Amino acid sequence: MSTDTVLYPSERLVRVAEAVLAKGLDVLLLTPGPDLRYVTGYDAKQLERLTCLAVPAKGKPFLLVPQLELRAAQASPAGALDLEIVTWGETGQPFGMIASAVGDPRSVALSDRMWALHVLQFRSAFPGAEQHLASTVLSPLRIRKSPAEIGALKAAGEAIDRVHANVPGWLRPGLSERQVGAKIAEAILAEGHVQVDFVIVGSGPNAASPHHEVSDRVIEDGDVVVVDIGGTMPSGYCSDCTRTYVVGQPPADFAKYYDVLYDAQEAATTSVRPGVTAESVDRTARGIITDAGYGEWFIHRTGHGIGLESHEDPYIVEGNTIPLEPGMAFSIEPGIYPGPHGARIEDIVVCTEDGYQRMNNARRDLVIV
Repeated sequence: MSTDTVLYPSERLVRVAEAVLAKGLDVLLLTPGPDLRYVTGYDAKQLERLTCLAVPAKGKPFLLVPQLELRAAQASPAGALDLEIVTWGETGQPFGMIASAVGDPRSVALSDRMWALHVLQFRSAFPGAEQHLASTVLSPLRIRKSPAEIGALKAAGEAIDRVHANVPGWLRPGLSERQVGAKIAEAILAEGHVQVDFVIVGSGPNAASPHHEVSDRVIEDGDVVVVDIGGTMPSGYCSDCTRTYVVGQPPADFAKYYDVLYDAQEAATTSVRPGVTAESVDRTARGIITDAGYGEWFIHRTGHGIGLESHEDPYIVEGNTIPLEPGMAFSIEPGIYPGPHGARIEDIVVCTEDGYQRMNNARRDLVIV
């Protein structure tokens, strides 16, 4: 089977070890989270009991797991790797076991999301070692998605598009944001996700709060409703898509700025191609909105990377001069939030060899229900 079709290929572990060496680090230590899953395919539980992948710059990597988690580790893609799985019992000393195995490193890289409970114990286990973030090693690898990863993001995008297709039927006067949000959460799971990551249903004045989530506010005739939803698929890859709806007759000044927003989102998307900087995509969207007189109401970055996390590199924001490369996946989601209402349009986009590909294809024009 071509490695391009494998979501968690065995040679990834080799590339990670090479990256550890290239960064001048002695060992990479990954506890449960997206980094561990990226390298091994193992979606380990985050527990007070230590699970840790050790990838030395020189030497063989190994995965340390609590005895009671051995079968889960073996059943995961990690079980098919050339990777020794070492167990420890309830009275064992896992940090000492890792210290004995890797020696006396001068520098260690730790998972960005490692619990402080474990960070401090590694500090004690390696008192002379400099601590670094694992992202210094892994972000340059994770930022460029493989064909298999792009396929997983496409499946996630199609699943969340199917949810948005049903949203207009749930936006009825008399229902609360919370009631609508519950229906959406059920649909996210029904359409193939294994986890609901977030549900934002911002109606009326709540549409002007980008991270509102839900409340007991009852939807009224004439409300603008921003619906931003996402989840995690069985693959581990995430969806994220925002659409803005109007219940009944739109507010008098709304359609005008929604048209501006639509043009900004479209222009930013079509500007994506290899070599264009992340900040230039932000400038494209922001310039259109600012020129139309709504710049003060665009209060967040244009986008964020996505993959095994809803938010990861690259960030589409002023100051990020990184050139886009094929395989980079990120959101393009400008918004305008004047106060009595607001709007956002969001798609996940992948930079291709000669342009871009949308992962979301639900209609972006104004939907009046």
